[in-house]
Amino acid sequence: MTLSRRRFLYLTAGAVSLPAASRFALAQAYPSRPVRIIVGFGAGGAPDILARLIGQWLSERLGQQFIVENRPGAGSNIATEAVVHAPADGHTLLLASMGNAVNATLYGNLNYDFLRDIAPVAGISREPLGMEVHPSFPARSVPEFIAYAKANPGKISYASAGSGTSLHMAGELFKMMAGVDMVHVPYRSSAAALTDLLGGQVQMLFSPLPSSIEYIRTGRLRALATTGAARSGALPDTPIVGDFLPSYEASAWYGVCAPKNTSAEIVDKVNKEIDAGLADTKLKARFAELGSAPFVASPSEFGKHLAEQTEKWGRVVKAANLKPE
Repeated sequence: MTLSRRRFLYLTAGAVSLPAASRFALAQAYPSRPVRIIVGFGAGGAPDILARLIGQWLSERLGQQFIVENRPGAGSNIATEAVVHAPADGHTLLLASMGNAVNATLYGNLNYDFLRDIAPVAGISREPLGMEVHPSFPARSVPEFIAYAKANPGKISYASAGSGTSLHMAGELFKMMAGVDMVHVPYRSSAAALTDLLGGQVQMLFSPLPSSIEYIRTGRLRALATTGAARSGALPDTPIVGDFLPSYEASAWYGVCAPKNTSAEIVDKVNKEIDAGLADTKLKARFAELGSAPFVASPSEFGKHLAEQTEKWGRVVKAANLKPE
């Protein structure tokens, strides 16, 4: 049977328009089952805390459970690879962090290209890190710390949540700019690193404030400085590292990504709901208590941020000749 040209064009047009209609219908029904938010770090750290806050908000708004799944290891690469290879239907999301931007340069054999293989969805938060020491440590200020480190090269150990994490990179940038020699001790999570700092097994930690601020307030840790471009509203009396090392800045940030080819309709829907959460009075107050600031960004704005951070920290990785540990 031979199709007429008019009939052929009608069927072709229908085939072309169907995917767009299907995507719209999928977005309308999304989420149709529980959604996993994959976090590349252990429970109890800042990424886990923030993912659970946003997950609870999304669960209430969208009528399905947003479940945080911790997959620590390899500086969050295990978690990222799991999301990269997940179906692009919006039911598997990644809690992205500065570590993702760093790993693009730090690791030479990744099975994915972060900027190419993910879809930016939304920002969640930005926060400075606290440059924190155990109360028994002799230095009470950044200048005293630098002087002590120079007098004791290689004898100060600083903890991190693993190679390439914001905690690690803050330490490496500090080493470069202050001209000091410290020993990096990587852990599987910021919570584990914090535990050993509290126990005195390591001397210093650039810690995300959400997981450590209560220890600072109760005197179990001493914050010498914070790492943002301006003082933290949660610790207004604490100076910034940049007061002593001009242009130093190493803020942590978190956001949500999805596998590439996730429909724009689903991405926009999740972005809209996260942005609504970041504008919510109660959630904003909780962020402020934790020392975090909402990071409101469209998918394209968050994508630009990811590209800029990948370039910035790639330069530090190369300058310090860093390798995975």
